[in-house]
Amino acid sequence: MTAPTPLKRSSFFTNVLKLVSGTTIAQAITVVTAPIISRLFLPESFGILSVFTSLVGIISIVASLRYEYAIMLPDDDSDAINIFAICVIIAVAISGVVGLALFFLGQSLANLLKAPDLFPFLWIVPIGLLIQGLFDAFNFWNARTKHFGRLSIARVAASLTTSALPIFLAYTGRADTAVLVFSWVAGTFVFTFVLASQVLRDKRTIVLRQVKRSKLLANLVRYRKFPLVDSWSSFINNFSWQLPSLVLLYYFSETVVGYYSLSSRLILLPMTLLGSALAQVFYQRTAELRSDPEKLAKSVELVFKRLAAIGLFPAVVLGIAGPELFGIVFGANWVEAGRYAQILSPWMFVLFISSPLSILFATLERQELSLIVNIIILASRFAALVIGGTTHNIYLTLIIWCTTGVLVYGGLGLWLLRLTNVRWSTAFKTLIEYILFACVPALALLGIKNQLATFPVWLILLTSIVTLGYYAIVLVRDHNLRKYLLALIPQRTSN
Repeated sequence: MTAPTPLKRSSFFTNVLKLVSGTTIAQAITVVTAPIISRLFLPESFGILSVFTSLVGIISIVASLRYEYAIMLPDDDSDAINIFAICVIIAVAISGVVGLALFFLGQSLANLLKAPDLFPFLWIVPIGLLIQGLFDAFNFWNARTKHFGRLSIARVAASLTTSALPIFLAYTGRADTAVLVFSWVAGTFVFTFVLASQVLRDKRTIVLRQVKRSKLLANLVRYRKFPLVDSWSSFINNFSWQLPSLVLLYYFSETVVGYYSLSSRLILLPMTLLGSALAQVFYQRTAELRSDPEKLAKSVELVFKRLAAIGLFPAVVLGIAGPELFGIVFGANWVEAGRYAQILSPWMFVLFISSPLSILFATLERQELSLIVNIIILASRFAALVIGGTTHNIYLTLIIWCTTGVLVYGGLGLWLLRLTNVRWSTAFKTLIEYILFACVPALALLGIKNQLATFPVWLILLTSIVTLGYYAIVLVRDHNLRKYLLALIPQRTSN
């Protein structure tokens, strides 16, 4: 009677690995090409690109009014197809409204943000918004039909486009902001096109036959909580992530935003590569254990330890040698971005732990707490940026941002541990333990980095050695971490 369980488990982890593999390859392409692109384009061009993508990102969270999440829910594919059609209709309508608004108010928006160089690109915002809205609909349809491999293929194709196109155009004589914006839009289009072409190839006839006005209206009402409730929480969360580029541009310059854009992208890289996969596996496990508080607490405690072990040393490395490493990898123009990353490294560590744990709000069905948390995060970020911005000192601004981030996300992590009855003393003991493990390799890097600053290859080699040394210490002392990592590998099943 229990024979199907391993198969189901294997299928789950296989799907996770499909998603992780696509993300990893796509990020690897980005990482490999980033040093080339950073040498071909000026920081201010990256700053305008960051503001442009922030505007698209803020609005795109409601491009389909969150109805895309409802695609997964109906038992009947006919209802799911009609929800899919709702998403497409809403995305087209909202993109049109945004385009009309920017036609009349675009210049005022650019002046408000103190970014006149942004104005020529505002007409592309509704195009990017429409592409993103369509992508969300196709993405969730693929998830419903369990075609996770398609998503990985689309992600890699998009990364190749976004990374290769600016390099090609730069070498043909165009290395300006327009190239970066065009490449980003092209990558997003490719992402959507790859998914759409495969879905429509399989389901085009079914979609055309089963979309009916009565079902559109019925599902529009049936899943109305998505636009009325979930969209607000998601909008607040997304807006808080896009806020820095807009506020930093208001108080400083496109160049500062460009430095921040690169530093934050590198800071969030561990989350992009590992955080989402860890969160998916963690969600599945806690969903199974939520009726058993004792086992749930043990699972949360174990994952907390794993996240602390994995996330600590990248933050330590950036905190010690961020400027030097950025200068070596991205070029001398980007040493300043390394200083930003150096300041923000403690926030990176705390975020890496707390963000995957926040899936517990869904496990415990406490979504109202998630909304409260997102409001607090938005308010704290806005306050930090405004207070820092009024000093006109970017370093002080980033220190305030980092401090509030550590306090808010640290408090969030402790709150989630308390909700699952994990003792705070256990969490602090874990942190102290891994900090002690990191001391020897960190001191080695700190003591020698200045002597090796003029020898880039040796500094990179030293950084790699001390990083591997730290993880070797962790793996030797923590056999449970090895088991946790192996859990991401599909299990063989016997007939």
